[in-house]
Amino acid sequence: MLDALIFDMDGTMIDSMPSHKHSWVEFARRKQLQVDIDDLMRRTTGRTGLECMRDLFDHPEMDEAVAMAHVHEKEAVYREIFSPIFAEVAGFKAFFNLAHARGLKLGVGTAGDRHNQAFAYQHLQMPVAPLTTVGGDEGLPGKPEPAIFLEAARRMGVEPARCIVFEDAPLGIEAARRAGMRAVGIASSHHPDELRGPHVLAVVPDYHTLITSQFLETHHVATS
Repeated sequence: MLDALIFDMDGTMIDSMPSHKHSWVEFARRKQLQVDIDDLMRRTTGRTGLECMRDLFDHPEMDEAVAMAHVHEKEAVYREIFSPIFAEVAGFKAFFNLAHARGLKLGVGTAGDRHNQAFAYQHLQMPVAPLTTVGGDEGLPGKPEPAIFLEAARRMGVEPARCIVFEDAPLGIEAARRAGMRAVGIASSHHPDELRGPHVLAVVPDYHTLITSQFLETHHVATS
């Protein structure tokens, strides 16, 4: 009952959350905003850039063009910070390649925009590209709404129940549940207890743990 894996990007594929946090601090400083950064991260990780800016400025009706200009500024800061220290979540590419070799369909569902996606893929240098990437700048609501994951499944031609989502954030874990998908928690940026649920098959620190525990062999019968 497994045909596809859907990966969140930030904190799940790439170890980017500390750099995102740093970029929010710098962006708030530039805008002279007093912000509880930990609270902001808790409330917005997994939401789209548009949603985040409207939340940050406490302006639900902020014009989309204005909000997106803020998003582009903030994300440029993030990429500048993360680029020299870029790192994948340990074991991600090896796990991704093993899943591809088993014939699984592989997609990405992220709140990140196309610029952050291109940045991540350029640095990851993955030998096999995901079948699809659904991003947070495509007009879909962010997590915990299930739309991003459901669209990834639709584009791959896979029923939601036959997908497993990999997520590092509580809002993403909840989005998987609402999508009718099982999930794996990657505890790179949150305490493992924040990522548990009846639909969560495992909570692990990184992909090496999934490889050594033979997660794929347990949950997927290869068809090739």
